[in-house]
Amino acid sequence: MSRGLIAAAIAGLVVLAAILGSWYTVDQTERGVLLRTGAVIGIAQPGLGFKVPLIDTVQKISVRTTTYTWDKMNSYSYDQQPADLKISVTLRASPDKVSDLYAKFGTLDTAVNQVVSPVVNQQVKVVFGRYTAVKAIQERGALNSAIKDAIAETLKYDPMIIIESVQLENIDFSANYLHSIEQRMLAEVEVQKLQQNAEREKVQAQITVTQANAKANADATRLNGEARASNIKITGEAEAAAIEARARALGTNPNLVTLVQAERWNGVLPTTMVPGSAVPFVSLK
Repeated sequence: MSRGLIAAAIAGLVVLAAILGSWYTVDQTERGVLLRTGAVIGIAQPGLGFKVPLIDTVQKISVRTTTYTWDKMNSYSYDQQPADLKISVTLRASPDKVSDLYAKFGTLDTAVNQVVSPVVNQQVKVVFGRYTAVKAIQERGALNSAIKDAIAETLKYDPMIIIESVQLENIDFSANYLHSIEQRMLAEVEVQKLQQNAEREKVQAQITVTQANAKANADATRLNGEARASNIKITGEAEAAAIEARARALGTNPNLVTLVQAERWNGVLPTTMVPGSAVPFVSLK
């Protein structure tokens, strides 16, 4: 092969490389960092773009939402109970700051390891340390919100990464503490059972007293009724005997009525009389 052909082939390869290296594509879930001889000169948006061959290059940074997990983060509660926490943070690179992110860290994973991870470890321990072990379990939603707010507040001055959500997935306390909780719950159940029994006995005692009072009232009412009936019977028998005695007296002495009238007369004669009639006794009340 002649030197002319070799030179032509080399020239053709250079032209082909120049043609192929003059354009690029960026996916919708990415942003491109446009470099010229290694220096950042701009951000490449999704779609087809053009660059200077052999001089410009494009580094692609993902801007899709990604979840990073920190497992077994050892922390201590307010009452000094050790626990292993599992935290998940959902985040993404800010599309407008990918050039800064690339200039400082190169990749999103590096940025997360160097910026987000220390903040997550620090703020989780600080916030969890404000809660007792029992409160952390009972108010898990509030604890989760407090951790998210603390992480977002710390990272808000670094706009390269956008925090979308933080999830407290799990809290693992020590076996000794879990056993103590179980024993305490059993004790509380026993206390509640005793309280329920005491309340039941109290109610039963009140029912017994009420029944006894009702029976006593019924007996008193019955006795009062029997006494009134007996009094009525005795009074009736006495009145009947008196009537019978009066009847016998009237039968043996017809002038008894006249005598009673004379005894009860007040000595006053009637103010009006029928002419020619005899003076009568005034009827007495």
